[in-house]
Amino acid sequence: MHTPVRVLLLLWGATAAASHQFTEEDMHDVRQRIKGMFYHAYNSYLDNAFPYDELRPLTCDGQDTWGSFSLTLIDALDTLLVLGNQTEFQRVALLLQDTVNFDTDVNASVFETNIRVVGGLLSAHLLSGKAGMQLEPGWPCSGPLLRMAEDAARKLLPAFQTPTGMPYGTVNLLRGVSPTETPVTCTAGVGTFILEFATLSRLTGDATFEDAARQALRMLWKTRSDIGLVGNHIDIVTRKWVAQDAGIGAGVDSYFEYLVKGAILLQDEELLHMFQAYDRAIQNYTRFDDWYLWVHMHKGTVSMPVFQSLEAFWPGLQSLLGNLHGAVRTFQNYYSVWRQFGGLPEFYSIPQGHTVDKREGYPLRPELIESAMYLFRATGDHTYLQFGLDALESIERIAKTPCGYASVKDMRDHQLDNRMESFFLAETIKYLYLLFDPDHFLHGGGAESWEEGGEDGRCILSAGGYIFNTEAHPLDPAALHCCSRHALEHQELRDILLGDRLGPPTLHTEDPLPGQSESIALKPGQRKTLPLLSCPVQPFSTRLAILGQVFTDNT
Repeated sequence: MHTPVRVLLLLWGATAAASHQFTEEDMHDVRQRIKGMFYHAYNSYLDNAFPYDELRPLTCDGQDTWGSFSLTLIDALDTLLVLGNQTEFQRVALLLQDTVNFDTDVNASVFETNIRVVGGLLSAHLLSGKAGMQLEPGWPCSGPLLRMAEDAARKLLPAFQTPTGMPYGTVNLLRGVSPTETPVTCTAGVGTFILEFATLSRLTGDATFEDAARQALRMLWKTRSDIGLVGNHIDIVTRKWVAQDAGIGAGVDSYFEYLVKGAILLQDEELLHMFQAYDRAIQNYTRFDDWYLWVHMHKGTVSMPVFQSLEAFWPGLQSLLGNLHGAVRTFQNYYSVWRQFGGLPEFYSIPQGHTVDKREGYPLRPELIESAMYLFRATGDHTYLQFGLDALESIERIAKTPCGYASVKDMRDHQLDNRMESFFLAETIKYLYLLFDPDHFLHGGGAESWEEGGEDGRCILSAGGYIFNTEAHPLDPAALHCCSRHALEHQELRDILLGDRLGPPTLHTEDPLPGQSESIALKPGQRKTLPLLSCPVQPFSTRLAILGQVFTDNT
């Protein structure tokens, strides 16, 4: 195993030496090329595939894949704003309100609908102010895209009605969970809801969503093995592990991602504690020469010495936690595989140094580009820009067709598959663009990028950086802070400060308690009654701060 690793590290050294310093003009030129890629794919979808979920780029037509939502349009909406196209953002936001209907007899993936549809609509809602949309009074605590996201999420809630609180993998949007639905689902399918569901709860005041996501996370935590690892697939009724391979890749990846990002978004020490405990076990049992292998969750013995392309998010996650040394070294290994093939095959045998049978494809995934974006922010090393340029040119050379960009069926000979997944526009293009735009407002913003929101503009938004969900949809922590001051909190403050002078306390009926079932997302024209006492809203601050790193102590 060690010889291939040494070869890969030597390749990395050659790459780093060959990279050059990118000027502002260079980066501007690359951003223009990325915009060209986006519009080639986006316009091809509109011309040939809309209203289907996805474009088929080899036959220039469309297909439904995840539930007949016009999914590519929802997934690409916030990317339009990232690229600066307010006019098309506004047009598509209004179009989706008129055309998308979730009351349909369709079986949908609970996981994919959450990260792509709910996440995409939430992000678009929170970016509506920057897009110049006409905003309802009380935004971001109200708005049509928020109501659409809430509607979609409610269709997913029946999946969580299980003895354990862990959700089924599929739900019928009209009829709920089928009696014949399998109880076996992957770990990520259980643990990848806290970002979207907590955002919904804190924007609307309905705790149902966040409660469901937390129950699922806590149950997964309870099922970890004695050595601190979780497997790949679990029976959500019996809590028995069906697949006992433990790793950071497919079937598990976004569970760990959401523990870290959820801890940051919500300033939640419980989630951070969970991840830190997992990370100790991961480092002890799965890491070898800065690769992460698959091991038996109970024994810690190696079961699959492979690297999966979905694992490439890990260096970015490490950088968020300040572990730059490990992040850089792991990224080196992954970049070397990219250079070997012009992309990342789904599975790569580390000892043998080549693809794994029937896992040779590359569906234009974004994870390594995402990690490069975080690492460039953290280090300023232009090697990550060089990788971004390599990625751009590889995709252009290998995957471009007259009707968009096609998934690569086999990285050995670059055969193409007739599919362009929606994440190509939602994630791959977005992360590429943001890699080459370090001053973009999504990277943290300064005073010049702040907005006013909430009742009478009493909230400051876009002030603490954005957290990207696993589909690269950015969520604004300041918006959650703005909207989550529930009636109970106001009442407690009133009781403490005023005592009995005002008589027995009464709750405002306009401000329901967070646990009630009905949403308090404001309808058009409604205004929320202000509490008797309200502290001035200060700019939101977070412990996300320096060079893309997160510091979780008091230093």
